[in-house]
Amino acid sequence: MPDTPEIPTQIALPHHVAGSGRLDRLVDAARGYADQAIAENTRIAYTRDWVAFARWCRIKGADPLPSSPDLVGLYITDLAAPSSKARALSVASIERRLAGLSWGYAQRGMRLDRRDRHIATVLAGIRRRHARPPVQKDAIGPDDLRAMLAVLGHDLRGLRDRAMLLVGFAGALRRSELVGLDRVKDDTIDGSGWIEILEAGVLVTLRGKTGWREIEIARGSSEATCPVHSLETWLGFAKIDFGPLFTAVSRDGTLALERRLNDRHVARLVQRTALAAGLRPELPEAERRALFAGHSLRAGLATSAEIDERHVQKQLGHASAEMTRRYQRSRDRFRYNVTKSA
Repeated sequence: MPDTPEIPTQIALPHHVAGSGRLDRLVDAARGYADQAIAENTRIAYTRDWVAFARWCRIKGADPLPSSPDLVGLYITDLAAPSSKARALSVASIERRLAGLSWGYAQRGMRLDRRDRHIATVLAGIRRRHARPPVQKDAIGPDDLRAMLAVLGHDLRGLRDRAMLLVGFAGALRRSELVGLDRVKDDTIDGSGWIEILEAGVLVTLRGKTGWREIEIARGSSEATCPVHSLETWLGFAKIDFGPLFTAVSRDGTLALERRLNDRHVARLVQRTALAAGLRPELPEAERRALFAGHSLRAGLATSAEIDERHVQKQLGHASAEMTRRYQRSRDRFRYNVTKSA
């Protein structure tokens, strides 16, 4: 049995309809739209989930097709309490694997009923026995950010990284959103948004998880920490007036290349500058490194912004206030003390 059974073509002309140039082009267009139904990173993750499940089935002498809640229940049991030397997965990782399997079966014209008792009851037991509080990345505040900016150089690479940190913080952008920006609308096929530089600041138009939205990034009071000034400086020296906003830089740091950065660069940039700035010095280096990632910038803005919660929610692009509160970390801790008021 192969590890990755091919995904059958989901969109095709009915057998009784004769093909033609126009209809074939519509089929191709429909497949293109179907490919855009979920984000590329999500598609990659779900494909890996299916590959892992298919490999497990091969080892156990089972067949992943057709869908079987009994078999999936055994699979997630083995993920939570492996019979081999494999590392046990967290509850969140197991739930993600289930989402990937649901997607994988759907691509094959089948349905996985996650509410079936063979899956639902096993998953409930796993949650009850193994669930742990989520591990959150540390929020980077304004003082932290200033210290991180201070360790960057003033060559082209330093100008770019400085602009990325400031724009990512001020816009509360996800790392994929940050590197997906283009200079102008419709510059590239793979772009997820674009910017307009105005007198008052930068207007970011973005296709995010909750749909299209606009983000306003105002000019700062100091050029050293102004996201708009840093962005203009990077674009000017890099001579970028078309295409991806943040690109790779030549090895000698003197030339901006055409290649768009990937989202992993943001996480590495945050970790590297946070360590170089000496943030959280009381912890060992390995723990300090694990504290920071791209989400540290989003959490930093949400935590430090002294403004009505609904404005923070809009900036982060969250559909619910509850999700925004998860990002605000300790902002309101003990501020509204119900015990004291009672």
